[in-house]
Amino acid sequence: MNMSVNIAGVEFKNPVMEASGTFGSGMEYSEFVDLNRLGAVVTKGVANVPWPGNPTPRIAETYGGMINAIGLQNPGIDVFAKRDIPFLKKYDTKIIVNVCGRSTEDYIEVVERLGEEPVDMLEINISCPNVKEGGIAFGQDPKAVEAITKAVKAHAKQPIIMKLSPNVTDITVMAKAAEAGGADAISLINTITGMKIDVERRTFAVANKTGGLSGPAIKPVAVRMVYQAVNAVKLPIIGMGGIANAADALEFILAGATAVAIGTANFHNPYATVETVDGIRAYMERHGIDDIKELIGAVK
Repeated sequence: MNMSVNIAGVEFKNPVMEASGTFGSGMEYSEFVDLNRLGAVVTKGVANVPWPGNPTPRIAETYGGMINAIGLQNPGIDVFAKRDIPFLKKYDTKIIVNVCGRSTEDYIEVVERLGEEPVDMLEINISCPNVKEGGIAFGQDPKAVEAITKAVKAHAKQPIIMKLSPNVTDITVMAKAAEAGGADAISLINTITGMKIDVERRTFAVANKTGGLSGPAIKPVAVRMVYQAVNAVKLPIIGMGGIANAADALEFILAGATAVAIGTANFHNPYATVETVDGIRAYMERHGIDDIKELIGAVK
C-alpha cells in the first residue's frame, strides 16, 4: 500500500504533518509522537529576530475550537538554526520551516539564511501584518500576495509553500495570485479572525481583543476553501483547519488536497497525527485502495 505523496519534487512518506504553531519544532511532542512516522514536521513561525509575541492572556477556549493571539512569539532564526534544525535532522521526516515577517525584507533575510540549512521546504506565513502598508496582512491583498511570493521565490533555494489566509472575500483570487508569483505549493487555511468576551469579567477573553479561531468549528469552511483553490490553480495543496482524525483528513484529501496538517487537535490529543496516519491506512485497506493518489480529488 502506497501512502507517499510528492509536493514540488519533495517526497513525503505519507500525507500527514502538523500545522505550524501547534507543535513547536517537535521537541516537546517527541515524547508522545514518533516523529519518524510523520510525513513532515512543520515548525513554528521563524522570524529574522526574536519576537516576544502579544500580551497575555493569549488563548481562550471556544465552542468547537479555540481563539489564539500568540503574536508569533519565536526565538528568531539564529537560535532556531542552532537548536531546532539539528534536533529535527535526527529523525527520518521532512522539515518544513514556517517563515514570518513584518516586511518583505524580513522574509527575505530568513529565506536566505535557510538556503544554507538542511531543510526541505519553506512555508511562508502571509497572515502577518505588513508594517509598510499600514498593517494590512500580506495575504489580504492579491497584489501583495503575488509580490511577496515573487520576492521570496527569487531568494529561496528550497520549494516554497504560500500559507493563505481565509480572511478574504474570494480565496481563489489569492490562490491565483500565489500561483502567478511562482509558488510551488499552497497551504490553507490559516485561522479565521474571531472574538470572545468574558461576560463575568466584562472584558475580552484575550488581551489582543481579537484572535485566530481554529479547531473543529472552522473545518467546513476550510474544506470548502481547499476545494475551491484546488479547482482554481494547478498547484499542490496542503489542507488544514479543524482536522482531528483520519475521517477529517480524508475529507480534505477527497476534496483535492495532496497532504493535510493537524493543528489544534494536538493540544487535546498529542497522538492525533500518528492516529490519523493509522486511520488513513485502515481506510485504504477497508476500501481496497492501493495508492493514496486514487483518493486525492476523488470527489468532484
